[in-house]
Amino acid sequence: MKVEEFDALIVGGGLSGLRVAIELADTMNVAIISKVYPLRSHSGAAQGGINASLGNTEAGKKDSPKSHAYDTVYGSDYLADQDAVMVLAEEAPKIVIELESMGAPFSRLDSGLIAQRPFGGAGFPRTCYAGDRTGHALLHTVYEQCIRKGVKFFDEFFLVDLIKVGNNIAGLVSLDIASGELVVFRLESVVLATGGFGRIYKRSTNAIINTGDGLGAAFRAGIPMQDCEFVQFHPTTLYGTNILMTEGARGEGGYLFNKNQERFMSKVAPKAMELAPRDIVARAIDTEILEGRGFDDSYVHLDLTHLGKEKIMERLPGIREISMYFAGVDPIEKPIPVQPGQHYSMGGIASKYKGDFGETPLEGLYSIGETSCISVHGANRLGGNSLLETIVFGRYVGRAILKKNKQKKLTASDVKKAESNVFKSIENLFSSWSENTGKKPVEIRNAMKNTMDVNVGVYREATRLKQAVEDLQQVQKDFKTMHIETHERKFNFGLIRALELRSMVDIAEVTAVAALWRKESRGAHFRTDYPTRDDKQFMVHSLVTRKKDELVIDTKPVTLGLFEVKERAY
Repeated sequence: MKVEEFDALIVGGGLSGLRVAIELADTMNVAIISKVYPLRSHSGAAQGGINASLGNTEAGKKDSPKSHAYDTVYGSDYLADQDAVMVLAEEAPKIVIELESMGAPFSRLDSGLIAQRPFGGAGFPRTCYAGDRTGHALLHTVYEQCIRKGVKFFDEFFLVDLIKVGNNIAGLVSLDIASGELVVFRLESVVLATGGFGRIYKRSTNAIINTGDGLGAAFRAGIPMQDCEFVQFHPTTLYGTNILMTEGARGEGGYLFNKNQERFMSKVAPKAMELAPRDIVARAIDTEILEGRGFDDSYVHLDLTHLGKEKIMERLPGIREISMYFAGVDPIEKPIPVQPGQHYSMGGIASKYKGDFGETPLEGLYSIGETSCISVHGANRLGGNSLLETIVFGRYVGRAILKKNKQKKLTASDVKKAESNVFKSIENLFSSWSENTGKKPVEIRNAMKNTMDVNVGVYREATRLKQAVEDLQQVQKDFKTMHIETHERKFNFGLIRALELRSMVDIAEVTAVAALWRKESRGAHFRTDYPTRDDKQFMVHSLVTRKKDELVIDTKPVTLGLFEVKERAY
């Protein structure tokens, strides 16, 4: 059994994990493990921008952290924890300036200041951007800083399971994809920054790697999953492939049309129009399609033609390339066919009710970014806040680890015993997969994705959600008898896909069960049988754990504060 020892380990090489590493690298022996090379992390797919109340434009001069926080809480349908939101908004300007000082190539105004564009649900143009490749630019910038600081990387290492002793983290077991060897990492602090779980759906903007690996490992370790019913469907994904068409396209002035050439957002959000929050625009598009006003009953048009060639080439070059390569449409000349697709997970690993943001109930274990539910997004995330969350709380969690007294000292014998038990259970799992005679992983994965798309989508109701729960319970049974060859483990990507599926089937079931439990409509969770928000019963976070073979739901209160709860209208 190969063992690596560090003071702290970060799982995930995206923006969240990299920013934690920067904070720790000067004073701790820290490493990052990632199942892909860090520059292939899904953070690089973010297009539109990162929010901060810099006030660089004429229209944004009166912007402030308080306005940013208000828009975020309002957009979250009041499920966001307001103390965490205030930290996010107040730190935002410092974070963007920090990124600029690291060399991030932000787009510029004629004045030389960082350019800012309007985004959905925002009262001011506060989204800073680097063309339409902002995530790509920031990922390279932050990765370079990690290299400069000498952070140790274990690339193409897959998180299999956490190791705990009592209520303390003791390490984890990972699979070295190249050698096929199981490797134990022994340490006192672990940060899970593995991204979201969007690939439980078929129609998703998410990279193939977004399979909820960190969430699954935490869930199996007994940590609750929080607010997983809140799944964001991006309004504008490219029809046929569901590649993201950034909100920046609408921020720059793009229009949405149905087949009758109507700008249908006027019926839903007459003031904000195409720049209403994502949940509202996604439902509006889905309604047009369901009621027969979509093209081929499948999509609507995102029209940029009136913006002109120069503006599209300068500010949306990536969107033009994607449209041309994957849809055969040049947006300078023709509208882009778009439909809603799964995009982001507001829910994730539950943070402690009391304590530092990002701390989990397991001592020494932290979660961050889309893996976590620090709950700055509540029931609906505003565009431009996800990149911001990764850096703000990446720095915050790093500092929390540094100031924290070391956890209860674990005895070497207890640690080795726990390591041995986890190691043996994984080997037994691999052996059973080889010996089983059941379905192949692809069959199980497709069944899961199909029921999530059909029954846990933009619009939800009890009958379909119950069907989803039943389907996913069968998926769980099929998974237990699944067959895959595990004898040869070097670069065995069939084994990696099976390990990913192990987490996905759990998180899919959590999502469906929580959606069935939440009998109201709030943010991205819309129940046609309960179309109104119910603050009396459901102004709470859902917490899902597994007790024996059953999923159990508990709740914790939402942290209110400066902003009075009221109905949303745009």
